[in-house]
Amino acid sequence: MSIADNLKKYKSEVESDGVKLIAVSKTQTVETILEAYNAGQRIFGENHVQEMVDKQAELPADIEWHLIGHLQSNKVKYIAPFVKLIHGVDSLKLLQEINKQALKNKRVIDCLLQVYIADEDTKFGLDFDEVIELLRSDEYAELKNIRIVGLMGIATNTKNEKQITVEFQELKVLFDGIKVSFFRKEDSFKEISTGMSADYKIAIEEGSTMVRIGSAIFGKRIIKHFKADSAN
Repeated sequence: MSIADNLKKYKSEVESDGVKLIAVSKTQTVETILEAYNAGQRIFGENHVQEMVDKQAELPADIEWHLIGHLQSNKVKYIAPFVKLIHGVDSLKLLQEINKQALKNKRVIDCLLQVYIADEDTKFGLDFDEVIELLRSDEYAELKNIRIVGLMGIATNTKNEKQITVEFQELKVLFDGIKVSFFRKEDSFKEISTGMSADYKIAIEEGSTMVRIGSAIFGKRIIKHFKADSAN
């Protein structure tokens, strides 16, 4: 199947539930992304800053770029002029740097707090208590150029669907509690970014509003056309 066919399949499946489809375009060429763009896709997710910066310069201006990978503070300045949403905010320090760079660019940058929900040591994220501690802090209250619009989580890489379901359910419970406690009057706090190619159906059932699908749309790539910068 072509990229256009794959996109049609996932869009009809995902968007019928009111969920946004983020096409994960890491390691894909500009030409391949353009194929998806010409098939109607406008939201693309990248894991590495340098790769996203290079592609953004070459591709249509109306693309929404989402940074979905781990972001280091010293890289924020490169994406601050254009990034639509940063998914993986896992510390107050990073949030402060995003705020600083957003102010320089006269922007308010939307962010998701990444929550650690997996039973794995390799994932990044805040634990539940740390999320609440951050939102209660005076330092967070001072940040005027960022906007927290939801939470992001990555489930354990397992075939155990029950475990994945529980992890997504726990994130939804946290989201609901935070919404009531901190964002009751803010309609913008509405996003839950969970679910990838292997588990997006479970994610949607458990409240996801954004799913990140890459290889199932583009096919697997063996040769990388972009080298990820060493720090990110």
